[in-house]
Amino acid sequence: MILICYDGSPDARAAVERAAQLFPDQPATILTVWQPFAEMAARTTIGFGLIPAIPDADEIDKASQKAADTTANEGVKLASDHGLTATGRICSQATTIARALLVEADRVGADAIVMGSRGLTGLKSLLLGSVSHELIQHADRAVVVVPSPEVARARAHEVHEEAAR
Repeated sequence: MILICYDGSPDARAAVERAAQLFPDQPATILTVWQPFAEMAARTTIGFGLIPAIPDADEIDKASQKAADTTANEGVKLASDHGLTATGRICSQATTIARALLVEADRVGADAIVMGSRGLTGLKSLLLGSVSHELIQHADRAVVVVPSPEVARARAHEVHEEAAR
């Protein structure tokens, strides 16, 4: 069983496509993580104290769950189009996305986790954090991080230039 992290981004799409190439005979779970409103508000610099009127958190959470379900189903279709036998799954983020991924990998009995990488470097990676980095640091199973298509092309170009010297 392969757990594929999917958020609808081009990077996640690349991860699904690469997983189909690397693990063609493995069943796959396509996982989309959504963030409950209370968690999101607690992580913002504004916080609850400065929000003039707190919206209905339950309604926001229902909409977030529905959007996550739609995204997971989109990932299942993409995986199926690439020959994988896939099922969709969503989960809420209680702490970090990486922790949510690890918990879900355990729940589905995943042998490996596949995810895309935004390819952030330097200051951006320090400021924004890195789900893939945290996942690799805490994983108890194989993790495959697929670089974004743009980053992969740029890196391949650098390697080819260096090899030509």
